[in-house]
Amino acid sequence: MRLRIVAGIQLQHIECGVPILLILLAAALVFPVTGESDEARNPDDSGGRPNIVLIVVDDQRWDEYGAAGHPYLQTPNIDRMAREGVNFINAYAASPLCSPNRASILTGQYPSRHGIVDNIARDESSHRLELFPSVLQEAGYETAHVGKWHMGNDASPRPGYDYWVSFAGQGRSQDPVLFENGKSSVVPGYVTDILTERAVAFIERPRQRPFFLYLGHKAIHPDVRQLDNASIDFSYGSKYSAAPRHAGRYAHEKFVRRDNSHEGEEAVGDKPVLRKALRDKNSQTNRDLWQSVLDIGTSEQTIRDRAEMLLAVDESLGAIIQALVDRDILDRTIIIFTSDNGYFYGEHGLSIERRMPYEEGIRVPLLVWPSTDRWVPHSNDNFALSIDIAPTVLDLANIQSQDSIQGRSLLGVMSDPAESWRDSFLVEYTSYEKPMPWLIHTSYRILRKGDFKYIYWIHHPESHELYNLRRDPFELANLAGQQEYQDLLAELREELILAVGRASIQR
Repeated sequence: MRLRIVAGIQLQHIECGVPILLILLAAALVFPVTGESDEARNPDDSGGRPNIVLIVVDDQRWDEYGAAGHPYLQTPNIDRMAREGVNFINAYAASPLCSPNRASILTGQYPSRHGIVDNIARDESSHRLELFPSVLQEAGYETAHVGKWHMGNDASPRPGYDYWVSFAGQGRSQDPVLFENGKSSVVPGYVTDILTERAVAFIERPRQRPFFLYLGHKAIHPDVRQLDNASIDFSYGSKYSAAPRHAGRYAHEKFVRRDNSHEGEEAVGDKPVLRKALRDKNSQTNRDLWQSVLDIGTSEQTIRDRAEMLLAVDESLGAIIQALVDRDILDRTIIIFTSDNGYFYGEHGLSIERRMPYEEGIRVPLLVWPSTDRWVPHSNDNFALSIDIAPTVLDLANIQSQDSIQGRSLLGVMSDPAESWRDSFLVEYTSYEKPMPWLIHTSYRILRKGDFKYIYWIHHPESHELYNLRRDPFELANLAGQQEYQDLLAELREELILAVGRASIQR
């Protein structure tokens, strides 16, 4: 595959900053290269298969970068991907929760198929997942996992990777404990910079085969301590930690809230399941117990802190691009940028409940860059899912998709956005007791078909929700109780039954 770069790379577009330049220098020290010939540095025996970099940010909403409309966040490198690549503006998590969706990204399977259905530590199970990096490795790719794993709190290497560096559970932002080279040790510094250093060093290794790099950022998740049963250690608290160079950058900025942002259950409308959950959440008992992490309505300070954490993620992307430029391999490398789930800024009275079924929680960014001879820069409004990433990567590598993969390669609709594609999809979530007791019995399945979104609450089968997202993008008017929509509701219910069955059965 020969990639066509839309615009020449210039350092001022990367905006790495002095700290990132120091990271690049440190990376060179981690994997020093001496006496390499040009041939060794730039081999051309990859069989036309591109290098692939997959970047997964933690908890980033679909609109949480500059080009997506954030009112003050400056992300020039992410914006460049959106502008010069393919921007899937209707991208969704198969399950909007960290562990299940990370497993879906790496397997191409729904949680009901791969079995990681919540954030409870499943260390042994996560060693047995059918990961697409294993397929790449068997096909001759050099593979690396750098960063967050969080399918189980065990930080040891999973199968399918030639190079592994990770951390237990959620990790921490400053001076993280990294598992690398067969042991765990404290590494001084800021976690996003440290992971970037490892990622750049891997890119700079001399090699004669294509590589796959998975970079799982801890950002923009706060520092919390999650136990093996998925409960939260309240004594540890919850704090967003930006890189010291970015702390306070947005101290006086204010986020423009969406029309569906409010506090409390009084304004949720015809959403009885959500109303009960919010009533439980806002009880004095839970307010007292959860005061260190609850963040009702999501404060302006939280939104500012998240934006400041994202600045290091954007610089990281710039450093990776620059490393590819320096090795003269950008024209045969594809970068995919996404997130594991969204986040609520007070919409529907929600804050830390990323897993709930509304658009702010289930929509994610999905960018593919740069453009190639096969596709040109554009915003693509086709439905894309996290389970599509695995078959897309395999397709890029000219490898046939595995029978266990339930997603579909996106390369066809990237080349021709008008080609026949899915008009409906499933999102699933399985509730559990920890860590948020007010979300017990909130398991759901979503069927999105065209403009309509149907939410089926498994433990509340009469509490249907139906929205026309073209007319009502804020999900304010539940149509499920209106007589004129009963035939559509029955049709969507039947299609949902079929979709749920397909999700749990290998094709």
